[in-house]
Amino acid sequence: MKQRLFRNLHQEVIMKGTLLVKNVKHLVTCDANDRLLDGVDVFVRDGVIESIGHVEETAEDVIDASHMVMYPGLINTHHHLYQTFSRNLPQVQNMELFPWLKTLYEIWKRVDEDVVYYSSLTGMGELLKTGCTTCLDHHYVFPKGAGGDLMGAQFEAARALGMRFHATRGSMDLSVKDGGLPPDSVVQTVDEILCDSELAVKKYHDGSRYSMGQVALAPCSPFSVTGELLRESAVLARKLGVRLHTHLAETRDEEQFTLSHFGMRPLAYMESLGWTGPDVWYAHGIHFNDQELQLLARTQTGVAHCPVSNMKLASGVALIPRMLELDVPVGLAVDGSASNDGSNLLEEMRVAYLLHRLNWSRKAPSGYEILKLATRGSARILGRDELGQISPGMAADFFLVDFDRIEMVGAQFDPASALCTVGLKGSVNYTVVNGRIAVRDGRLVNVDEDRIVEKANAAVENYING
Repeated sequence: MKQRLFRNLHQEVIMKGTLLVKNVKHLVTCDANDRLLDGVDVFVRDGVIESIGHVEETAEDVIDASHMVMYPGLINTHHHLYQTFSRNLPQVQNMELFPWLKTLYEIWKRVDEDVVYYSSLTGMGELLKTGCTTCLDHHYVFPKGAGGDLMGAQFEAARALGMRFHATRGSMDLSVKDGGLPPDSVVQTVDEILCDSELAVKKYHDGSRYSMGQVALAPCSPFSVTGELLRESAVLARKLGVRLHTHLAETRDEEQFTLSHFGMRPLAYMESLGWTGPDVWYAHGIHFNDQELQLLARTQTGVAHCPVSNMKLASGVALIPRMLELDVPVGLAVDGSASNDGSNLLEEMRVAYLLHRLNWSRKAPSGYEILKLATRGSARILGRDELGQISPGMAADFFLVDFDRIEMVGAQFDPASALCTVGLKGSVNYTVVNGRIAVRDGRLVNVDEDRIVEKANAAVENYING
């Protein structure tokens, strides 16, 4: 790994300690009773919330939250962090998914360890500054000759920042010459993928409660992988006890692809390969019919909702109100920065709220219900029942927003909904992950932000112009 940009990495990860958040003006718990608590203290010991109320304990670190609203940490359930280095490119801004992918693969085939490391620092840094405490990344581009440990580079960046990180070992084995979209240089054989997937799980997956790092298996999509890879990945994931993830039902083009190649709609095709169940979640899930939504509900197969990306690529609008009515597990996600141009889950929440208001009117989720998608809902589809809410015994992952700022004047009457109805323009005041402060006064604590910007800009210039 290239020169580190963090301070005291080992200490930040393993250090035990206490934190007291005093006099929280409003605490939005997102707990089972949807409690909103006023004027309370929150005491954290060794990364876990120990008590809420009037706390007499002393702590090693104290936050005065008398002007602040406290929320559970947001959880991002689908990203492509490497795409942070290919956002805002003019040549793809008016394309839809298939031509967009074919154009960008010519850039992405140059991905290497440096690109993955600095794009991960950049994307996860932005997420932390906007209240996200857990990030799931779907990395599926492994160019021949890239060298290095691409997944290791991501975990290195997450540890540097102090972020809870879920990686997926993505994969592609269906190139252009075989009828897929990616170039030959970024696909691998099924045997190579399965071998590397098992090694990645053994090396990086920690399935314990409160773990800071986990791994899932994630073949890219039905139009870039073979049925053999999908089937064998599902068998391997269940043997190893990890989750399964892929893109599905994102566009009508994908629907036509599976119908013409397999004689089945996308979900029926995936079901035939063992890809339904509470250990599976799909990114997007836009073009499901009602019968398919009922199947998702029966099998408890999840959906990561990515509204900004879906709007930019003109893919459509997922039927989120109907999914929630049926109790389909749904979380929120930013998707890759090449189709979102950012890594801001707060923005994603507000867009989701407004998009579904536009499409569903009174049937749309409320602002608070969208917040719960980004917290409890996202925790559910990642299988993390210790995340997504603020209550004793939960992981100490949360963020705080000072409402005594000009952008929030008049927003105090419904703090549970304010982040979706009013929105937050800028960084949060504090982000805490695993009981450790990762963002203070809107700035990253464990790394030198200015140095990251300098190094990342140099890396992206070399990558794009290389």
